Amino acid sequence: MDPLLRRVGEIGLVPVIKLDSAARAVGLGRALLRGGIPVAEVTFRTAAAADAIRAMSAELPDLLVGAGTVLTLDQAALAIRAGARFIVSPCYVDEVVAYCQERGVPVLPGVVNPDGVAKGLAAGLEVLKFFPAGASGGTAMLDALSGPFGAVKFIPTGGIDTGNLASYARRASVLAIGGSWMVRPELVEAENWAEVERLCRAAVAALHGFAFAHLGIGCADDPGRRALAGMLERLFNFPGEERDGSLFAGDRIELTCGRADGKGQIAIRCNQMERALAYLAGAGIQALPGTATPRSVQLDLELGGFAFHLVRG
Repeated sequence: MDPLLRRVGEIGLVPVIKLDSAARAVGLGRALLRGGIPVAEVTFRTAAAADAIRAMSAELPDLLVGAGTVLTLDQAALAIRAGARFIVSPCYVDEVVAYCQERGVPVLPGVVNPDGVAKGLAAGLEVLKFFPAGASGGTAMLDALSGPFGAVKFIPTGGIDTGNLASYARRASVLAIGGSWMVRPELVEAENWAEVERLCRAAVAALHGFAFAHLGIGCADDPGRRALAGMLERLFNFPGEERDGSLFAGDRIELTCGRADGKGQIAIRCNQMERALAYLAGAGIQALPGTATPRSVQLDLELGGFAFHLVRG
């Protein structure tokens, strides 16, 4: 996959922006960065688009700026000259796709059905925009498309907000999620950057869906953990249960072997493991080598005597 698109996938959100004045572009871009979403898709729905892309690209090097609603070859050329690093269309425009590919600029045409996906694959595209997502079947349609087209990743856009984005974020077929709810036109018009930042942070939280999953208690060996399970059942009526290869006492206490130091572990659930690890890496927290399983990974994080690991939601 193109490195730029891989980075978009790590971020996981693509704000779709309409700017009537390029004078607001840098302020908006700074709000996105503070809110934890270093991506901006500036749509060609106004005459200010190219100037806004130019201003953001020049002033905010940490912001990944692209152009959206690109429908013509002239718009694609103008966007790229202004500094757009990726191009998004609401539909499949052959000449736009070919023009961007010739210049090595990632292009994301919109599709809604198998014919559109097949056309993208024939052109060598690995990532496609799924638009309008909500009106085209939402996650059910994505699941249907991912069956025959398992190698394709999608950026669903349209009809998505903080309330339902987690259902998209959990799907392996979803590279990132586009939307305008965190950059609503009235907020941009009023230059209410504090509210834009707040909505971005809420979107990031919903994207990852971090939540307490369970507490792990370290035991020296299997007889020790089974004895502890019996004690917890007698004392608190937490029934012992084998689950996913582990021994649990009740719903939220996991009893593990091989931790003679008695240290506990806290498991944090997330919507999508790879994206969550990329997010945590930005805070300097890495996965411990050799600890990954299909459902979990240990982190090089210890707080209050507890080690931490991620589990897939």
